[in-house]
Amino acid sequence: MTRPLLVIFTAIVLDAVGIGLIFPILPSLLQEVTHADNVAPLIGIMTALYAVMQFVFAPVLGSLSDRLGRRPVLLISLAGAAINYLFLAFAPNLWMLLLGRAIAGLTSANISVATAYITDITPEDQRARRFGLFNAMFGIGFIVGPVLGGALGDSWVRLPFLAAAALNACNLLLAFLVLPESRPPTRDKIDLATLNPFAPLRWVFSVKSLLPIILVFFIFSATGEAYGTCWALWGKDAFQWNGLWIGLSLGAFGICQSLVQALLPGPAVKLLGERGAVLAGIAGVSIALVVISFANEGWIVFAIMPLFALGGIGAPALQSMATRQVDKDRQGQFQGVLMSAVSLASIVAPLGFSTVYLLVRAQWPGAVWLSVVAVYAVAVPLVLGLRTTKPGFGAASAD
Repeated sequence: MTRPLLVIFTAIVLDAVGIGLIFPILPSLLQEVTHADNVAPLIGIMTALYAVMQFVFAPVLGSLSDRLGRRPVLLISLAGAAINYLFLAFAPNLWMLLLGRAIAGLTSANISVATAYITDITPEDQRARRFGLFNAMFGIGFIVGPVLGGALGDSWVRLPFLAAAALNACNLLLAFLVLPESRPPTRDKIDLATLNPFAPLRWVFSVKSLLPIILVFFIFSATGEAYGTCWALWGKDAFQWNGLWIGLSLGAFGICQSLVQALLPGPAVKLLGERGAVLAGIAGVSIALVVISFANEGWIVFAIMPLFALGGIGAPALQSMATRQVDKDRQGQFQGVLMSAVSLASIVAPLGFSTVYLLVRAQWPGAVWLSVVAVYAVAVPLVLGLRTTKPGFGAASAD
């Protein structure tokens, strides 16, 4: 493995640990700050605020990374994440929590820029495998992060956020000291029109062949938001889990997901093709969601985790398909647009799933997972219609 890849993967692991630290304990922090019993709407609002800022600024930062280089944009995003966790650690009231999340959303280009970085240094035929490793690194972070966050949070609710701030500071230092630039800055002047966050979206909508794959990314991202919004609340309501058990459940998922994404995407693509791998992933996670929606014992959740994690084989194949839709000069811009689709889903989905959870919480908390299956079902015909070859490459890369 090359040094740049090693640094990027290490940074992603540290990033995931920092994110995972706060998942089990965020509801408790909101209860402490607001003294509210039902914080599901507040979790939805905080997530949506982050996503609004990300939606506006991710395409801008992606376009800037095409012109200024990946490294400076990545450093800015890591600094923003560290500041966010400090706000969460010390905020005495709700508005400061919201301000911290807004800062984090404004600078949250690390995933899209890291994806563009890998694309810069990876031959086309190796991208599915490297994106699988990329996602596996994120899964490794989720092995450690939620367990540590749950244990720390049971001692003091603010402690996980201090730990997350420290990890992101380490992440920033690592990238600053040893990460080389993968795309040297261009000599072209920055066109101020590219700083318009909606300009890249207009570019995508002008290339209609890109719309289906962006919509699939939107759906995948929307379903992923259900876990961050509802998992900790559901674990407490359904099984009376404390922070540690919520963290252990997320850590178990991280172990299974890391193994799946490190070992299976390449063979799955060879056996099933990219489209088949995406559909197999949807099938695996949908079956698992149906099972946990009816689970009345916590051990069932742990038992179904391997099938749950099987959903991870589809994401690298989808990412690989996406990178072939534009040329190398548009990768940062396109990855920024994909991050905008992720952000748009993150605006709508947390509010939607938190509303669903409020409606079903008293009678059947697990019913929220059936709503996630319904959203996945919408993606199936779209995936079946996706092309796996370059659809008019010149058109997709045109200005």
